Amino acid sequence: MVIVAYDDVQILDVACPSGALEIANSHGAVPPYAVELATVSGKAARSSSGIVLAGARRLATVTGRIDTTLVVGGAGTHEAAVDDRLLTQVRRLARRSRRIASVCTGTFVLAAAGLLDERRVTTHWGYAQLLAAKFPAVTVDAAPLYIRDGDVYTSAGVTSALDLTLALIEDDHGPTVGREVARELVTYLHRPADQAQISVFLSAPPPANRLVRDLLGHISAHLAEDLSPPSLAARAGVTTRHLTRLFATHLGRTPARVVRAARTEAAAHLARGSELPLAAVARRCGFTSASTLRQAFLDHYGVSGDAIRRMPDMPRPLAAPATQTPGA
Repeated sequence: MVIVAYDDVQILDVACPSGALEIANSHGAVPPYAVELATVSGKAARSSSGIVLAGARRLATVTGRIDTTLVVGGAGTHEAAVDDRLLTQVRRLARRSRRIASVCTGTFVLAAAGLLDERRVTTHWGYAQLLAAKFPAVTVDAAPLYIRDGDVYTSAGVTSALDLTLALIEDDHGPTVGREVARELVTYLHRPADQAQISVFLSAPPPANRLVRDLLGHISAHLAEDLSPPSLAARAGVTTRHLTRLFATHLGRTPARVVRAARTEAAAHLARGSELPLAAVARRCGFTSASTLRQAFLDHYGVSGDAIRRMPDMPRPLAAPATQTPGA
């Protein structure tokens, strides 16, 4: 795998793929991955955090067959996307590669090189509109974590590089190696490609109230625990009535509706990304039973749990918030 870098690159875009591939090798990936960092000049690439990535080779010296060419993103992407020397080398490497991939705003480089015309791609949600405006021949979908269109893979922002790399490992070496790598990386779950980039807690600006922000973090990390309004109020040191007023003011929903939406979204992603029975998914996400979870899916998405697993893309929540159902 050749990782194409440049100055002001996002260091996580490099570290996530290279680290995961190293771990795959330790778990018996055959043939093993050989990862090389390459730049136009062959000199070290300075990351946007100030850390220098040494050991790079000159792109023009990369010859022979290449398994994967991966272009990473970062603050320097826009300069990289108008660097004719870099674009020429990326086109050359693409012709020699079994597959081509990008992380985050690295998609701009692939698009500028003419490698994404008439393809469906993704990038970091904050740059999707700009990508679509600059490259009208490219179909931009800002929702998924990563997209495969033929032999071209594009992924969303930063840590989605790990999800993409785990998918590549599983494609190359099977689900057992992929799971072992994910376990060693201590990831909660290998997120499926169609999981939304923006969760229920990130789809809007964070609430200004610190207490509400802290409770949202607690909810997302403790879905299977007691998240009833009295329990949340006790944790925050306020009355249940005051908690309800705070949620109504800053989130426009009751605490019960916020908890239910968080549990339902997490359950949908877990159901799609694993083979766990629906009853097990329900327990992990704080529902009292599989039937309660099925009702939550119907209320939130308008489809059943079985239908969610069969759908090619993640369903969108219904416009109206779900009615609270006892037992969640």
